Amino acid sequence: MADAEIHGTGDAAGLAALITRAAGQTNGQTKGLPPVERWNPPFCGDIDMEIRADGTWFYMGTPIGRQPLVRLFSTVLRKDEDGNTYLVTPVEKLGIRIVDAPFVAVEMSVTERDGAPVLTFRTNVGDVVQAGPDHALRFVVHGENRELKPYLHVRGRLEALVSRAVMYDLVALGETIEIDGTGMFAVRSGGVTFAIMPTQELEALSA
Repeated sequence: MADAEIHGTGDAAGLAALITRAAGQTNGQTKGLPPVERWNPPFCGDIDMEIRADGTWFYMGTPIGRQPLVRLFSTVLRKDEDGNTYLVTPVEKLGIRIVDAPFVAVEMSVTERDGAPVLTFRTNVGDVVQAGPDHALRFVVHGENRELKPYLHVRGRLEALVSRAVMYDLVALGETIEIDGTGMFAVRSGGVTFAIMPTQELEALSA
């Protein structure tokens, strides 16, 4: 795909059509996710696409309102070792902007397997991910207000920010667990314990 053709595309639907053809897809019907980690196309520059902190996708300053387009773009996202996120097809790599995380976890269900809890999350673009050995949860205390922000590994180097509503449900499952001799407030899923913060720090935040 020529760089001029990409940058000459004036709307998200036109860009999606180009990506669909380049990725060898037909009518958006694919089996599984495209193997973006195996593709090594040339970098064709940045495009005016941004994913806001709330998960809303913008193209050329306008929200992309059609969820099928957002889903298509999400399937060809890749975050590289340079820390930047790209739309990737077999023939080009296009840089986009990410304000926080590329996805948002908007729903969580709690089940049990072999007597242990399993936390399953759904993202705003339709991914369903079980937290566990292959999909870690990590927790960041951010900003002057000491805001707790959980992130879920989705695929590759891509993560989902756990939405505030889901975060409250997640934290409600927390328990104090001793890890390496330190009392940690943590959650468990899929046989893995994910530390949120030291219990003493949690008590200080709650004081």
